[in-house]
Amino acid sequence: MNIKILGTGCPNCQKLEQNVKQALKELNIDAPVDKIVDIQTIMSYGIMSTPAVVVDGEVVSYGCVLGVEEIKKLLAK
Repeated sequence: MNIKILGTGCPNCQKLEQNVKQALKELNIDAPVDKIVDIQTIMSYGIMSTPAVVVDGEVVSYGCVLGVEEIKKLLAK
């Protein structure tokens, strides 16, 4: 599993990254979490609203800060 957080480093992006890491910890999943801050790279995913979460190349959330429980549901699929 490869997870990317897309965002410019704003407080919402940082909170989302923390929530993703917490969800992974609670699910006992050892997966890398990459932080993408380059605007051109973010736009290449077809989103215009950050923060976003990409799991295995698929955008699963954008424009909001998901809570830990919401992230756990996404990752368990």
